[in-house]
Amino acid sequence: MKSTLINVAQDVAAKRARSPHTSMFLRMLLRAAMLRRGRAASALLAMVVAAAVATAMLNLYVDVQAKLRREFRNYGANIIVVERDGTSLPADAVSQAESVVEGHGVVAPFALIVARTSDGQAIVVAGTDFDRVRELDRWWSVNNWPAAPKGALVGARTVPVVSPKNQPFDLSFQGHTIHLTPAGTVQTGSAEDSRIYLALADFVSWTGVQPSTVEVAATGTPEEITAIMHRLEQAIPAAEVRPVRQIMEGEARVLGKTRATLLAASALIILTAALCVLSTLMGWVFDRRRDFAIMKALGASDHLLNGFFAAEAAALGATGALIGFVLGIGIAAWIGRVNFHAPVMPRFSVLPFVLAGSMAVTLLAAILPISLLRRVQPAGILRGE
Repeated sequence: MKSTLINVAQDVAAKRARSPHTSMFLRMLLRAAMLRRGRAASALLAMVVAAAVATAMLNLYVDVQAKLRREFRNYGANIIVVERDGTSLPADAVSQAESVVEGHGVVAPFALIVARTSDGQAIVVAGTDFDRVRELDRWWSVNNWPAAPKGALVGARTVPVVSPKNQPFDLSFQGHTIHLTPAGTVQTGSAEDSRIYLALADFVSWTGVQPSTVEVAATGTPEEITAIMHRLEQAIPAAEVRPVRQIMEGEARVLGKTRATLLAASALIILTAALCVLSTLMGWVFDRRRDFAIMKALGASDHLLNGFFAAEAAALGATGALIGFVLGIGIAAWIGRVNFHAPVMPRFSVLPFVLAGSMAVTLLAAILPISLLRRVQPAGILRGE
């Protein structure tokens, strides 16, 4: 019993012996910041800006790529599945393509023929699924999509040829005639302006021609899109799968430049913040040479002074990181709202990286001041040299 009480007393005494050192250490940190508020504020502001930019960039890094990919999908297909020479697409080509890209894209079938108007002019007519095309080709300028049977979507350059007064018209193909009603006009500035689009059911019933092309707007990274193409080739071996290189290469270039810009901007601002912190810490060393000289004269070791100075730098980095993280989330949300009209969700998983990065920047900036601190000679400083 007596030995137990002695052990408890020793533990309490040890804790009391350590607590004044910890308390003194914290008071010295606070005093150093309070007495040099100007320098501390400038360094803290630099770290807040760096942490805010890093937080915003890391939050945007993933969301911007996803949002840009969605924007690119508005420009149409990035994969084309076509019939090989001398063969036709299998009847289940559309369903096979859908099963491959399920949840990762949109599929639309197209069938093309050259028909004749009532006065013998040749017109390209396409059969498709209007609901799918509305989702696939959002960039088309359409004033009204057909909803009734035998309704036609007429290209802007074709209107004067077949229906200048918006009247019904006839088309013939291999001796079969169909009576159509213009339901709307499409304008894209491309080949679509010279075509007439029909619902696929009306088209097949009139011509007997099945779809010869399946357009796919696949979402994902370039590697994921390449994998989708390989799966399409395996699922539809009778077809030829081609990338729309203008879309895929343009998307890759834009995404690459966006990533490079985000990283370059972050690196530049963080470097500027590190230089500002370095300047502040250098000033702290020169301003406090007498304090450090007294501490050395009283027996403080170089390791203790170095640890104390590093703790000041780490505390500065941690405080700046926490404040900057909050500001960075707000900046990322504002950028997403202004540029993409969609919110950027805060990613709290970024906080540990921002916190560690900020502390690392301040500690790296403290290396040179710490080397100067080691050269402080108490005798010379205290004599006023």
